[in-house]
Amino acid sequence: MATFNNNVPTKFPKLDPKGPAGDIVLAAERAKATFNTQELTKFMYGEEWLDRFSRVLEVIENEPAFDKSNRYYQGRNERVADAFKKDKRMVELAREKKWTDVDSQIANFLYDQSSPFSLHSGMFLPTLKNQTTDEQKKLFLEPAVKHQIIGCYAQTELGHGSNVQGLETTATYINETNEFEIHSPTLTSSKWWIGGLGKAANHAIVMARLILNGKDFGPHPFCVQIRSLEDHRPLEGITVGDIGPKFGFNTVDNGFIMFDHYRIPHVSFLARYAQVKQGTGEYVRPPNAKLSYGTMVFVRANIVMGVRFALAKAATIAIRYSAVRNQFVDAANPRKWENKVVETAVLDYTMQQYRMLPIIAQAYACFFTGREMLRLYNENQTNMNAGNFTLLADLHASSSGLKSLCTTMAVQGIEDCRRACGGHGYSMFSGLGSFYQDYLPNVTWEGDNYVLTQQTARYLGKQFRSVAANKTKESDMNFTSGYLYEYLQNPNSKCPAVEAADFMNPEVLLNAFRFRAASMTQKLVHQLDDQGKSWNSMTVEIARVSKAHTQLVLLSNFISGLQAARSEVSSSTMQALRNMALLFGSHTLEQELADFLVSQYLSPDQAGMVKDLTLDLLSKVRPDAVALVDAFALPDYYLHSALGRYDGKVYESMTEMAEQEPLNHKLVTDSYEECIKPLVHAGKAEGRWKGEGMQAKL
Repeated sequence: MATFNNNVPTKFPKLDPKGPAGDIVLAAERAKATFNTQELTKFMYGEEWLDRFSRVLEVIENEPAFDKSNRYYQGRNERVADAFKKDKRMVELAREKKWTDVDSQIANFLYDQSSPFSLHSGMFLPTLKNQTTDEQKKLFLEPAVKHQIIGCYAQTELGHGSNVQGLETTATYINETNEFEIHSPTLTSSKWWIGGLGKAANHAIVMARLILNGKDFGPHPFCVQIRSLEDHRPLEGITVGDIGPKFGFNTVDNGFIMFDHYRIPHVSFLARYAQVKQGTGEYVRPPNAKLSYGTMVFVRANIVMGVRFALAKAATIAIRYSAVRNQFVDAANPRKWENKVVETAVLDYTMQQYRMLPIIAQAYACFFTGREMLRLYNENQTNMNAGNFTLLADLHASSSGLKSLCTTMAVQGIEDCRRACGGHGYSMFSGLGSFYQDYLPNVTWEGDNYVLTQQTARYLGKQFRSVAANKTKESDMNFTSGYLYEYLQNPNSKCPAVEAADFMNPEVLLNAFRFRAASMTQKLVHQLDDQGKSWNSMTVEIARVSKAHTQLVLLSNFISGLQAARSEVSSSTMQALRNMALLFGSHTLEQELADFLVSQYLSPDQAGMVKDLTLDLLSKVRPDAVALVDAFALPDYYLHSALGRYDGKVYESMTEMAEQEPLNHKLVTDSYEECIKPLVHAGKAEGRWKGEGMQAKL
């Protein structure tokens, strides 16, 4: 009798999928594109960056620490351990390959999974660069750059997040010893959600209320050592650990920390802007309270650029899969392949196009807006260094609204793409499930999205009042005050479109978006100022006003970006991008029709024209769908998706990944003896079921 060998993995038979084959389908899709994909890719990234990207990709694809093959099968402990190994190897590679910051950013982008050191590079180092004196740079920044100290950014508390002014942790200056005493007075003052704090960091930027001679000066940043540099144990007076599993983001050791009258030296107070005089505790205010806004704008501009990649990733997976996946035969227009009637590609269904193609347009809109926001950030930094703060308020308000709108748009887009992949979208192998989970915190960090809309709306109201009272000089007009002024010159104007084709003129679309945003701002100001409504009672409308403004910003940047790019790309590529801009505008307008109709700028008949235009644009964009996502040049290593492979081999990849599932490494589950066998054999003993005998009869 042969010995049963249970250590035999399950293997699929070597069969081909039913045709047409995915690789042939995607090749055909690419062949019918109306523009040159490589040209568009080079326009977005530049050849120098693409070369750098390819070199870094080649390195990390061959690095065991960057291997993704086990990612979808691991528990949290394994994932965190692997993330630590990746972080260590990243530091080593940067030294070995003499990588720049850009190279390291590319490597982290491609790995596409946050890790324990992410907040060290993402928040700890930028804060030290921007808010330290020369002395503090030598003490904290230089060793941090070399990873001799590992840091995190400890702001959010168990009881307060978006309300930074409500933070409870205190930092009391002790005049006699020239020290600060960090203390957590309540349970809710525990720092919570801090990435890298749970197990990785030995230092933290701690936001704590500055108490000087009994007076509270509000939250200020301190660089605090929290663990020993010898054995990594928490220092006396500190309780620190990991907060436990989350909905996603489980490769990061988000942590908590509490301080028990913990003393730190005077030099720990980050003093580039505000200072505390030694010995007396006298407070020296920063030269401008808004100086820290520049960093916020930079972070939020990068978040918008990150939305571009988030939407591009989700759309790439869903579009490629929708081109390969076949469902049903369209009797009215049967699809033929090699002279045989075959099922229709899912991407050929209008509803699928309506769900997917606008998401590609959103990705391109975020590309142009993210690029413009970074340009404005650099211009503003130059201006502020020269004492000119005129750009800052508008930039800060727009960046707040954009962060809110774009990350919300990305979360919705990722989930829409996952659903558009049908049942297979529910599998982790799609690459979309864990991606959604890990992207989701973006709607909360760097400002809760609904709270941020209040910053944007408050600025819009201030600008409207100034323009309405003729207090804004023409020379001081910016983007926001400009369209508000234009509206006030003719608040009863109407859209001139007489047919759907008129909305193909970008200026017609833009004017509709300008009027809607200005009209909603006027209504908000009227309700607050003239009707005496409270701010809290208006927060729903405030969110809508912020959305209207930031959708205008996105469309305006898209269109102006195309105008500036006319000399950089061919007419065919420009037309493809123009279709993207029009689709973004018409689809957004259609989704927000209620606001446009309430403003009375559009008539119901014109609303119908916009709907017709959106459907017409879908048919125009459809031949370019695969090429448009290809242009984002997202490699298979980055996507890590069975459904989104460049070669279209969806079903081969799904089965290969299923073979790797640890449950399939044995023919019979380890739980059989304890949980299945007793039940089955008990039934046989009672004579109710004779498995082998019945099977033989069947």
